[in-house]
Amino acid sequence: MRFNFLGLRRVLVLVGSTCLLFLSTPAFAAEQVVLKYGIFRESLSVEELSTFAQTGELSRSLRVNLALARQDPKAIRQYLTEPVKVNPVFLDKVLNSQIGNNIILDQISQVISTPSRRADRQALRAALVLSASQDGQVSLIEIIKNYPTNEVEVDGVVYRRRHRLESAYRQLRRLQTSLQDLFGI
Repeated sequence: MRFNFLGLRRVLVLVGSTCLLFLSTPAFAAEQVVLKYGIFRESLSVEELSTFAQTGELSRSLRVNLALARQDPKAIRQYLTEPVKVNPVFLDKVLNSQIGNNIILDQISQVISTPSRRADRQALRAALVLSASQDGQVSLIEIIKNYPTNEVEVDGVVYRRRHRLESAYRQLRRLQTSLQDLFGI
């Protein structure tokens, strides 16, 4: 009987993984980014932000928006693109733990969130795991691109002399260090 239970469990894991893969295709990924800088809010396409992150080339609207918000494009690009290496399996385990849920996801969701601010943890968890499963690393631009809602909000305010994107990046770095310490990877 134990053998049948293990077989059933494997089938359920396989079916669940397949569903996750199909549900996380680009058709269900974010298409719009709302950049927030205090009272300043501007919507742009994920593709536009991704092009900037990959090439450093600013679209006219992004250039104007960053200038109005007094943000340094080089710093923004660095926070968006700097990769953090993580093992997807261990990442999933940590993010489903109380510490991962209450600390890591809550802190990063202060910067990257759903427009309604509902189900932020779940959306962020899905984006993180999907990003890590693609290449064993995570970057903020990957998280934004893999966010499972049509629109994602990114808070770019400078708080206590530190850019909020930098805080999210630092939290990803702490996550990487924690995984290495816990699992020796």
